[in-house]
Amino acid sequence: MAAPVYIIDGARTPFLKAKSAPGPFAASDLAVQAGRALLLRQPFLPTDLDEVILGCAAPSPDEVNIGRVLALRLGCGNKVPGWTVMRNCASGMQALDSAAANIQCGRSQLVLAGGTDALSRAPLLFSDAMVRWLSAWYAAKTLGQKLTVLKRFRPGLLAPVIGLLKGLTDPVVGLTMGQTAENLACKFGITRRAMDEYAAESHRRTLAARAAGRFAEIAALVDRDGTVYAEDDGVRSDSTPEKLGTLRPVFDKPYGNITAGNSSQVTDGAALLVLASEDAVNRWGLKPLGRLVDCQWAALDPAEMGLGPVHASTPILQRHGLALNDLDAWEINEAFAAQVLACLAAWRDDDYCRTQLGLPQALGDIDPDKLNTDGGAIAVGHPVGASGARIVLHVLHRLQAGQKGMATICIGGGLGGAMLVEKL
Repeated sequence: MAAPVYIIDGARTPFLKAKSAPGPFAASDLAVQAGRALLLRQPFLPTDLDEVILGCAAPSPDEVNIGRVLALRLGCGNKVPGWTVMRNCASGMQALDSAAANIQCGRSQLVLAGGTDALSRAPLLFSDAMVRWLSAWYAAKTLGQKLTVLKRFRPGLLAPVIGLLKGLTDPVVGLTMGQTAENLACKFGITRRAMDEYAAESHRRTLAARAAGRFAEIAALVDRDGTVYAEDDGVRSDSTPEKLGTLRPVFDKPYGNITAGNSSQVTDGAALLVLASEDAVNRWGLKPLGRLVDCQWAALDPAEMGLGPVHASTPILQRHGLALNDLDAWEINEAFAAQVLACLAAWRDDDYCRTQLGLPQALGDIDPDKLNTDGGAIAVGHPVGASGARIVLHVLHRLQAGQKGMATICIGGGLGGAMLVEKL
């Protein structure tokens, strides 16, 4: 990046696992509480921000431009623009990239950016057949017309369409995200045992990081009844490969290997960061957490969308003359255990690196002690709009001064995103 873009600070909510009912917080509630905790410790006022950019994959119908809702609820005033971006799983990362672009071209100096989603509140929808029946019912004027329409009603018309499942299904290739992970498991020969071992390790690492106090970026949530939510609630201490091995496949029944246990959790949460130009850093006397060094977006076959991190991260490595292990930390969002393992397999596969990445040979292996060392979305959760921002913030917290790290994520639709950051 020609002009420096600084990451000043960041905060995220605990990630709350979706259960059998809508969660206690709307998507804007989550973003407001993360934003409030973040802004209260800054030397500037909310009205000093130039803009607020928020990623959200599934805003509720009354919060369509949720970025503007956030700006107003945080007290930024009427004159601070707020807007919303959507790039599926990387919506939060896209918000950061949009903020950086505006800072670099001089449109903004100080930006609040990140992502949020309350997936537990994803709507249940009427089917097209039920909508047509309702249209006919409302169009009927006379009693006879209404009786005719009523005769066509069947209880099956009331069967709901699960909005979240439709959102997680690629409309071009007709596959759910889990089915694309099954494709990768088949392509690279990833076994069910390897997936379950990876998933169990994600939980173990997350618990160890929590015990060591390595989630300082979390700001507790408080609901209307005064209940405090201080930690990610989907982490399990009893996750072992043996227990995970008893779960049934979800996406490719009965022969698949992707289960609820080796997949990311459906979750509610938000993550926000403050980005600033060099002029803003000097004006406010800010002490940046880090610097956004580079960003890359990539596209590939939607049926293999989980390999997006490979296609997005590799060009950044090439631009900066870096090998995989020249970086000090990696965060690959854990959409599925199979997906992360497939990315690692692709980087060490000569044929894939030559034919798909244009490299002379395989890049090799990432040191396991550098990859997702504090666990990931399998244990923490994956609120789609927030995860891209979360991994950027967390990789910065993992680094020591002068070190560099990569945050990278696969994106539904056959995309990948990656950000290279440096700790200051």
